[in-house]
Amino acid sequence: MNSDPYAALGLSKSATDAEIKKAYRKIVKTSHPDLNPDDPTAEARFKAASAAYDLLKDPEQRARFDRGEIDASGQERPEYHFYKQYAGAEGNPYQGQGGFDARGFDNAEDLSSFFDEYLRGRAGGTGRSSGPGFGAGFGAGEFHAHGADRHFRLEVGFMDAVLGATKRITLPDGNTLEVTIPRGIRDGQTLRLRGKGEPGFGKGQPGDALITVHVAEHPLFKREGDDIRLTLPIGIDEAVLGARVEVPTITGSVKMRIPKGASSGKVLRMKGKGVMGRGGKRGDQLVELRIVLPPKIDPELAQCMEKWREKHSFDPRRGMKS
Repeated sequence: MNSDPYAALGLSKSATDAEIKKAYRKIVKTSHPDLNPDDPTAEARFKAASAAYDLLKDPEQRARFDRGEIDASGQERPEYHFYKQYAGAEGNPYQGQGGFDARGFDNAEDLSSFFDEYLRGRAGGTGRSSGPGFGAGFGAGEFHAHGADRHFRLEVGFMDAVLGATKRITLPDGNTLEVTIPRGIRDGQTLRLRGKGEPGFGKGQPGDALITVHVAEHPLFKREGDDIRLTLPIGIDEAVLGARVEVPTITGSVKMRIPKGASSGKVLRMKGKGVMGRGGKRGDQLVELRIVLPPKIDPELAQCMEKWREKHSFDPRRGMKS
C-alpha cells in the first residue's frame, strides 16, 4: 500500500473533501482493471486509490492520519499506541500537565521522539524503568500494555450477508483469519474478534481484530431493513388476466399469484420471505410489478388494442395537472 494516501490520489495534504472525491472518481474511470485489461499496472493504481479514499473520506480517520496516530492502512502506529498506554497510567508524571493527553502531539515525528526518549530512559539492559513516576500498570517497573487493535475491511456478497457465511481474510504477515459472518449483517457493521489483534507487551493482553463488513449489491434484490425488495417484470397478458408466476427469493423461487388488472408499480407483499432479523423474526419480500411489452408488437395485438380503445374511454392520466 502507498504510504501516502494523498500521493495515491495525486493530491496534497491540503486537499478538500470535494477534491478527494473528484480525484478518486477520476482514477476509477481511468484505472479500473475491467476497463483496462491490457494495462498490468491499472489494478495496482485502482487498489491504491481505493484504499486511500477509504481512509481519507472519513473525517475522523483522515484527522488521525494527519496527526500521525495511524498509518496509511488505518492501523494505529505502535509508538502512539505505547504512548496512550503510558499516558493513561497512574503515576505518569506528565499526565494532565498543560492539557497534555494522547492527542497532544502535532505529528508522527513528535510522537516518535517522545517514545525514543522513553525507551532511552528504560535502557541499561535491566528491563526496568529508570525514569520517574512509573507506577500502576507497569508491574514493578516492567512495561505492560494491551496490544493494538487491527482494523480490516471485508467485502462480502449480498447472499452471504443475509444468509450468513464463513470467510477467511489474509493478514499482513501472511497468516489467515477465519471470520463468521452472522446472518442478517448490515453494510458497514463491524465484527470484533477478541484477542486477534496485535500481541500485548509484557503481561498485556492482545488486541482485537475489528472487521468492517461491506456488502456488495445484488442484481435482483435490494435490502430495506429486514425486508427485501424485488422488481418483477410481467407480460401485458399477465397484467390483464392475472397469472401464477415464479418469483425469486433469497431462499429460492416460489409461486406467487398476480391479480387481474395489475398495474406497473403495484407492490405485492410475500410474508416471511425477507431477512432473518433479531429475535428470529423474518422480514417480508416486497415485489414491485413492472409491465413489459413484447419486443415486437405484432398486428394481432395492435388490432386488439385499437378495437379496445374505440369502445373504452380510459384515461390513465386523468386528474394530472401542472
